[in-house]
Amino acid sequence: MKALNNNRRFIEETFPVKEVSLESAREKNIRHGHISTLHIWWARRPLASSRTTNYAALIPAPDNIDDWNKKRQFIIEFSKWENSLNPSLIERAREDILKANGGKPPKVLDPFGGGGAIPLEALRLGCETYSNDLNPVAVLIQKCTLEYPQKYGKLKENKEDWSMLSDNSLKNPLLEDVKKWGNWVLDEAKKEIGKFYPDEMDGSIPVGYIWARTIPCQNPSCGAEIPLMRQYWLAKKDKKKVALLPYVESRKVQFKIVGDGYEKRSVGFDPKNGTISRAVATCPICGSVVDAKTTRKLFQEGKAGQRMVAMVLHKPGKSGKIYRIATDMDIQIF
Repeated sequence: MKALNNNRRFIEETFPVKEVSLESAREKNIRHGHISTLHIWWARRPLASSRTTNYAALIPAPDNIDDWNKKRQFIIEFSKWENSLNPSLIERAREDILKANGGKPPKVLDPFGGGGAIPLEALRLGCETYSNDLNPVAVLIQKCTLEYPQKYGKLKENKEDWSMLSDNSLKNPLLEDVKKWGNWVLDEAKKEIGKFYPDEMDGSIPVGYIWARTIPCQNPSCGAEIPLMRQYWLAKKDKKKVALLPYVESRKVQFKIVGDGYEKRSVGFDPKNGTISRAVATCPICGSVVDAKTTRKLFQEGKAGQRMVAMVLHKPGKSGKIYRIATDMDIQIF
């Protein structure tokens, strides 16, 4: 390790890249309370790395190896999701930054703020923060992440004309407004498209339909309907693997659901292998191959069709999704 220089920032001398990277990768699986759920952004930076690199760039490199190790360990702890709202760690980081900058909050500028992770963490570290972006979607995301919670989200007593508040307790007007108008959008959507999502007998709620495009097999002796599916997976997680299993009945391709919580998956069946790849389709009944040129021609000539294959449902009070094969009644709704 080269000699430490107190005129340089901590991040210029060293940084626990491996540990912070692991926490950043872990963050991808966190949904509740994460700003990524506000709106999709293509190049969103992890909060863990944004928080720790901001901090490491705003404090000086230590003069001795003991302080160097302590700061490094602090950064590792500070990168963990469960510590992201730890008041003692945040306060310590703010004090370190103020001390390093003559007691004044440093100014932080992110000229291409995107999803707002870097400016958000700079704000939480007590910095005077500025952010910008050319994309209007990014600007709106940043306003909702950085500006509106501070501007409209402070707790208030119900002394003003907040139409959604009914008592004198302290409430967050921004939170109440989001709830109110979110429920309004949901109610209006139900009026318009609710008929396509009728409740099941057991209380489950349909949340999605799985469809497949179809083309006729070009084998003159077959002519069966080929459902075009690149793969058959419905869920592919470590603890839950569910797939559609195609089978032939009365010269028609039918499906059943197999996997965790359903019928056991048969040996030799690989859900990653569907009926089509790069526009080349294979008939599951006779094995004939429809080349890419013919597949495209069938679509251009209006000879392709579509078929509802399965339903995706959610049962209130339970986590995860439920799947079932589409019935004639489901098809009649459309």
